Amino acid sequence: MAIRFGLVREVIVMAFETVRTNKMRSGLTVLGVVIGITSIVGMTALIRGFDESVRDLFRAIGPNTIFVQRFGISSFANGAEIRDLLKRPTLTVSDARAIEDQAQTIQLVDVQLGGGGPGSVQQRVYYGNQKTKPLIVFGTTENFAEGTRIPVLVGRFFNGTEVQFRKSVAMLGNTAYQLLFAPSGIDPVGKTVRIGNERFEVVGVFDKRPAAGGFNLGQDDFVVIPYTAYERVFGLKAVRISRTAVFVPIQIAVIPRDGVTQEQAMADLERIMRGRHGLKLDQPDDFDLLTQDAFLKIWDRISQATFFALIVISSIALMVGGIGVMAIMSISVTERTREIGIRKALGARRVEILFQFLMEAAFLTSLGGVLGIALGSAIGWVIHFVSGFPISLPWWSFAIGLGFSASVGIFFGMYPAFKASRLDPIDALRYE
Repeated sequence: MAIRFGLVREVIVMAFETVRTNKMRSGLTVLGVVIGITSIVGMTALIRGFDESVRDLFRAIGPNTIFVQRFGISSFANGAEIRDLLKRPTLTVSDARAIEDQAQTIQLVDVQLGGGGPGSVQQRVYYGNQKTKPLIVFGTTENFAEGTRIPVLVGRFFNGTEVQFRKSVAMLGNTAYQLLFAPSGIDPVGKTVRIGNERFEVVGVFDKRPAAGGFNLGQDDFVVIPYTAYERVFGLKAVRISRTAVFVPIQIAVIPRDGVTQEQAMADLERIMRGRHGLKLDQPDDFDLLTQDAFLKIWDRISQATFFALIVISSIALMVGGIGVMAIMSISVTERTREIGIRKALGARRVEILFQFLMEAAFLTSLGGVLGIALGSAIGWVIHFVSGFPISLPWWSFAIGLGFSASVGIFFGMYPAFKASRLDPIDALRYE
């Protein structure tokens, strides 16, 4: 049944007056809704900001770079057992040489020794009286800088001749530069530093890399030296994981030639690696090929699961707030029984009484939604200014907050509204 616009306006005004004259009760009623919407908006801002920052970090790897690994996060994401992964053969420098010689689709091949994890080498870097915290030492070819696309701040990356002759040269990550040279303004290029017990000449410094979530997670805590010098100084150490399995920190990064699709390059890599490992047609790969897209797909699953968990947790707070709305509105119906009887006696229809109480409930929870949006946004901005954590406040998070809050009011206000609309006017007028 259609309700006149004037009646709608009158009901809205009455709902507003009811809320205004019962400030304490209204505040307690919407408290649960405010908490739920605040958590939705605030956590959405932080999660979305962190998500965009992590995606930028993955994009910095390079869209065409393919990593050949013994096993990686894709294997774990697909549910592989660690004991089965540890049975896979270890990658070698010879694998990289075979790819370089046999793959017609590959432009650059880089060997990376000593990455993070078991078997990685961590050493302090010394210059004069200054020293750094333990930093990861990578051994790579001259193609590392192009493959990872980390910008160079000063100097250059070491070349193929220096790799071939096992020269003691080093490319510093930004952390080592900031600790050893930046405070005094000394040009690091050409200076000699000590990495562990070995002296190296600095040929260049990397610029800062994107920080995931705005936090320094150690993305610049590294030093790069030629992999031949790495083998000479540190050796390629295998770490025993169990009695039958060892882990060697080595991976191979490749970049396809211009005009070659990533799928063609991966098929070429798969052919070469399967041949080297002697795999039959019916045997699965015993190595992983990872790309930027694979990283992003795995991150999509993680971020979606996190966002779903946020919605579930916030819904609990909204449900608690909705139960509070139902309780307070039921009390309100009891207190205003005579008012309802008078309105019915003067001609008010059931649908008009129902609409009035539904509007009061929706107005209460929508007010809580607005307050929750304001508080959630404020919390996000405070965290951003205090810690540098990136935030994102998409318009749809505000729409979700308002939609959820209004829906909670209508859903949980339905029972009290029906109860009010079904009151008998004679009994209502007699109620004391």
